[in-house]
Amino acid sequence: MPSMSVSLSDKMRGFIKSRVESGDYHNESEYIRDLIRRDQERLSNEDALEQALLAAEASGFVETSALDIKTEVKQRLKANGRL
Repeated sequence: MPSMSVSLSDKMRGFIKSRVESGDYHNESEYIRDLIRRDQERLSNEDALEQALLAAEASGFVETSALDIKTEVKQRLKANGRL
């Protein structure tokens, strides 16, 4: 498997090390791969949500646009510290 070099702050390196030492991951690479998989899943879920919103908007049963709903959801997630 090809490798990649990434620069991280000491604080980030320490955090990754603590996640590995907690036993949740076998090594740093496993942790990074898990982060990437989760980000890919999040993006996929966002795309699916956007498609569902567009379909709902096209059905004529909603008055709020898909863009407005997506913007509102993002604002709520940011306000709750989840984005």
